[in-house]
Formats: sequence, C-alpha cells, structure tokens
Amino acid sequence: MSSTEDRLMALANENLDTGREPDMDTRFGDSGVSSVDAVAFIKKVSQEFGVTVPPEDFSQFQSLRELAAYLDSNSG
Repeated sequence: MSSTEDRLMALANENLDTGREPDMDTRFGDSGVSSVDAVAFIKKVSQEFGVTVPPEDFSQFQSLRELAAYLDSNSG
C-alpha cells in the first residue's frame, strides 16, 4: 500500500462510519457512506493532502484507490 493509500485509510477510519474496516477497492456507493459524510470526508482529504477536490468532483472516484491515484497524480 502506498503512503497516500495509508493516509487515506487512516482518514477513512477516523471520519467515515461504515460499520466495518474501510477497503481501498469498495465502491463508495456500496460503502453506506451518506452524502453529508462524503462531503465532510473530501474536505478532510483536501486539507490533509493540500489538494482541492471539489465535492461535486468526488463522484468521479469509484473507490479510495482511485482517489489515491488522483491525489498522487496531483501532488507537488
């Protein structure tokens, strides 16, 4: 697991209440996360990684792994 993936997993564990351990490949739509929690989570991700991810763009990512790849390609 990459450093970005590790950091995302930690944020997901702290901020998303899915009733189970977050999985890098579980589709967001299948995770049971509410839209309100998803918006709050993407704000935390934006703060943590210093990358602006508008909430409306968050829907383009199917999983934490896809979000990690986006963050890796848009960092520094």
